[in-house]
Amino acid sequence: MKNFVKILGLTLFMVSTLLLSSGCFTGNAASKETAEKFPAFKTVDTNGNAVTEDIFKGKKVTVVNIWGTFCPPCIEEMPKDAQIIGIVCDSKGASDTKTTAAAVKIMNDAGVKFVNILPDEGIGKYLDNVMAVPTTIFVDGE
Repeated sequence: MKNFVKILGLTLFMVSTLLLSSGCFTGNAASKETAEKFPAFKTVDTNGNAVTEDIFKGKKVTVVNIWGTFCPPCIEEMPKDAQIIGIVCDSKGASDTKTTAAAVKIMNDAGVKFVNILPDEGIGKYLDNVMAVPTTIFVDGE
């Protein structure tokens, strides 16, 4: 237990140092002009319901959780009480019944109630730029 506390303390210190030092750089700050637009899409959720980018309309912000069925940290961090949309990143779309079934089982076992969508071509291209999962992004209503 003492080793765990020491390791946790050291990890928190390193993360804090990294976060504080990253604020010193001014050249890489994201701005509204450099923010990437989420792609238009027409796909289905894990229950087979049609979903388009209209799901974001009328909301100031939507939290999008990109996760994989192969990723235990993704599953552990799934919020149960937040309104979010999940994207099953390792799915090849609606025809990928094996991954969809695995995702549905994981979601049921974890008690997840939020909408999870399967990537279409547009989202698939967007996911090509995601370097690791879990990844959380924020999408505005526009």
